[in-house]
Amino acid sequence: MGLVIEKHGDICLVRVEGQLIVSNRQELKQKVLDEVERGDRKILIDFTNAGYIDSSGLGTLVSLSKKIRDLGGELRLSGLNEELRTLFDLTKLDTLFRISDAPEAGLQGF
Repeated sequence: MGLVIEKHGDICLVRVEGQLIVSNRQELKQKVLDEVERGDRKILIDFTNAGYIDSSGLGTLVSLSKKIRDLGGELRLSGLNEELRTLFDLTKLDTLFRISDAPEAGLQGF
């Protein structure tokens, strides 16, 4: 998995490349928490170039969302492929996260 972090004004965009699975979920969590510690409260994670998220990856996203919400911020997602969108629908996580089709839409809606 690769991570690219971009700043768009007061929004931190994290692009995930590859799979978010048990062996690399901690890397994503730490990168996002580092940005939160620097004061970022608007985080958008883009999965346009990611093909798979396992249950530990989902758990990491839920944990990050709670932490950011507790600090008065919000974690949003974008770029979920059809399979990931179905996964979020089935697990009802689509009610926890604001999900946009593309990162540009997610950035504009913050």
